[in-house]
Amino acid sequence: MKKNQTKLQIQCVAYAVLILLFAASCNSDDDESLLGNWKDRSVFDGTPRSNAVAFTIGNMGYMGTGYDGDDYLKDFWAYDIDGNFWSQLSDFPGVERNAAVAFAVNNRGYVGTGFDGDVELNDFYSYDVATNTWNQIADFEGSQRRSAVAFSSNSAGYLGTGFDGDNDKKDFWRYSPDNDTWTELSGYGGSKRRDAAVFKIDNKVYLGTGVSNGFLQNDFWEFNLSNESWRELIEIDDDDENEFILRSGATGFTIGNRGYLACGNDGGGPSPRVWEYDPISDTWDEKTSLEKTSRQDAIAFSNGQRSFIALGRNGNLYLDDNFEFFPQEEEDEDD
Repeated sequence: MKKNQTKLQIQCVAYAVLILLFAASCNSDDDESLLGNWKDRSVFDGTPRSNAVAFTIGNMGYMGTGYDGDDYLKDFWAYDIDGNFWSQLSDFPGVERNAAVAFAVNNRGYVGTGFDGDVELNDFYSYDVATNTWNQIADFEGSQRRSAVAFSSNSAGYLGTGFDGDNDKKDFWRYSPDNDTWTELSGYGGSKRRDAAVFKIDNKVYLGTGVSNGFLQNDFWEFNLSNESWRELIEIDDDDENEFILRSGATGFTIGNRGYLACGNDGGGPSPRVWEYDPISDTWDEKTSLEKTSRQDAIAFSNGQRSFIALGRNGNLYLDDNFEFFPQEEEDEDD
């Protein structure tokens, strides 16, 4: 009897040790903190909204258009990165819209395409930051569309992907401000998509995420602005961890020599998660999630060294908050 009792006691001790080891392992995982810190910045002065456009020139971020849950919008604003305040500018001159695109070339902003609540659009306008004036330019020569992506080099703007009302798109076009013309480019072998995200590191642009035919897209591409060539990179969901990057309506931005994808809809709803991309190793690393409301269809301002995420929506909640991201700081929830 004593022998059986001793054996039972040994078994109980062994089980207890296993339980403690398992708990310690779980606690270790739970306690592992991600690097990155978000700090509150000046709340947007105007109407909360999602699917606005944004571009950055120097230390000024420019934002306008969008949808507030009831109305399509055309007001336009500037955010002073150094001063941390907003100023209202001349209204965008086209029809009210959301899901448009914007880019900046030589101290001018360019805004066009989008959706006015009835049809997709292809009109385009330039904004002169020095005079706070708008001028209509040549219409986009691809099909009318919304939810496309846009980016720029020092001398040209680029627009591609999106949804034309019937079909998701994968074509890309170059806009030349010097002669006010659009030229279709070739060489992109990726999937059709809408609501994708891009970020620019040095002279290369990185394109990924988005949705088409009800599926989140996992291919990832690099566009070389020097020779306008595309190169396919490792798929985003190449391993189980990276599968969590897949999303639509995410926001892309750059800090130093790293690119970032933040927030968006991961298929289960708005997400606060943030991922950092290293172009040298072609790898992703998760950073501290946005500490406030999860969101999709937000905007970003980025001058290459400082980056901000603002606005967006969570379901029917439209947002007007604004946050700056510090990727190398420890998280501080009191910021």
